[in-house]
Amino acid sequence: MEGDKNEAKGKVGDQVMQNPQALAALQERLDSVTHSPSVMDSLPASVRRRVNALKNLQVKSAHIEAKFYEEVHELERKYAALYQPLFDKRKDIVTGTVEPTDEECEWQSDHEDEELADELQKKASIEEPKEEAAAEENPKGIPEFWLTIFRSVDMLSDMLQEHDEPILKHLQDIKVLFSGPGEPMSFKLEFHFEPNNYFKNTVLTKVYKMKSEPDSEDPFSFEGPEIIDCEGCEIDWHKGKDVTVKTIKKKQKHKGRGVVRTVTKQVPTDSFFNFFTPIKVSPDSELDEDSEFTLATDFEIGHFFRERIVPRAVLYFTGEALEDDESFEEEELDEGEEEDQDDEMDEEEEEGDSKSGEAQPAECKQQ
Repeated sequence: MEGDKNEAKGKVGDQVMQNPQALAALQERLDSVTHSPSVMDSLPASVRRRVNALKNLQVKSAHIEAKFYEEVHELERKYAALYQPLFDKRKDIVTGTVEPTDEECEWQSDHEDEELADELQKKASIEEPKEEAAAEENPKGIPEFWLTIFRSVDMLSDMLQEHDEPILKHLQDIKVLFSGPGEPMSFKLEFHFEPNNYFKNTVLTKVYKMKSEPDSEDPFSFEGPEIIDCEGCEIDWHKGKDVTVKTIKKKQKHKGRGVVRTVTKQVPTDSFFNFFTPIKVSPDSELDEDSEFTLATDFEIGHFFRERIVPRAVLYFTGEALEDDESFEEEELDEGEEEDQDDEMDEEEEEGDSKSGEAQPAECKQQ
């Protein structure tokens, strides 16, 4: 009997799910049941009036905070000029234009001597041709510096395709340039390449436009500057070298004569270099869910280049920055796991308290 009731309930539920009007009516009813009055609804009119005054003060506070972030942007621009000589020296060392002095290369670490001894021992035990050993021991600059970073960072490796890697071996530097005084808030990423067989550009750019002002319709949502749009650049590919498209062959049959012909056409394909052709945002049109996700990811990557990759490139190359990131994530995860375990223990204790004795295992109950 109970099974028949459950089956009937299931059929009714299926009918409701298949009927949009019934589903909308049900949702409206649930909303009315679950809606609870806000704090403001329960306050006397005189108190609500004063709370409104506080909210107006909060809006003014948000506008002051927006000005604060504008000045922070100016400060970033000022200090970027102080960092740049160091980043220029980094580029020279990476590309092999400059050889650092012995003093500049000194780096003390606790395990340096042990690692050096192990390294010498391994070298002594491996016989290599002298020419190969000499070439490996003294390559120019730091080979594949930026490509190694791309491979190591999950956010970038997800974009990286096998056909991108030979091109990124020619990447010599990434720069961040901030907008000047009096200009709308923005920053530009510059990817500097040595001459190569893939495209004619020496610099590929991506500009991120920002805004630091509360939304007029929802001022309390303001949490600092946000990226509102971005602009890429046109890549002048050499013939047949564009890795953002692939050529496919398709057979077409003539309706009247029945003749079959093969046509080729180019279609988009995955590549890191799609990064320089972002989705265009139109103020009048709404983006679909996939486009919103793509754009949000693009903004996140732009911030990551600006705030972490470019300032701390060597630490991402060695993996030290990755270890820091992983340790932080593990700490957060451990805390969450502990909370889950505590919740489970609390639930078990509550169940134990509600019974006269300890709950017996299922096997015992069946005996």
